[in-house]
Amino acid sequence: MSRRKLREQLFKLIYLYAFNETDEMAAQISLYFDNAEEVISEEEKDYLRMRYHEVSIRIPEIDEMLNSTAKGWKTDRFASCDLAILRLAVYELKYDESIPQGVAINEAVELAKIYGGDGSPSFINGILGEIARL
Repeated sequence: MSRRKLREQLFKLIYLYAFNETDEMAAQISLYFDNAEEVISEEEKDYLRMRYHEVSIRIPEIDEMLNSTAKGWKTDRFASCDLAILRLAVYELKYDESIPQGVAINEAVELAKIYGGDGSPSFINGILGEIARL
């Protein structure tokens, strides 16, 4: 599976976080894998579980960055889809040195074009541009 497809799968797992308790996520992730439209190898599943864990433990820090950057908006007002995209992208920007900032931002905008609303790509691009400068 390509890096882009893996990122899309990870975005979907992070999206589940908004609707489930932390202690339910292992079961939710397993259910997701069991019902995925694409074939996900065991190696890819392990990678996605690891990456999900790395993002999820940093969500309080990531949300603080988002809250301080999005003027007049707090994460509890973000669309769930936009929030999941932003959480993944901020993780990539601030905690994953293997991903260039431009790639993280571009990939987030591309996810927003597919899964977000009409204003999502520009909203996400603006917030990530600000966070990248921090």
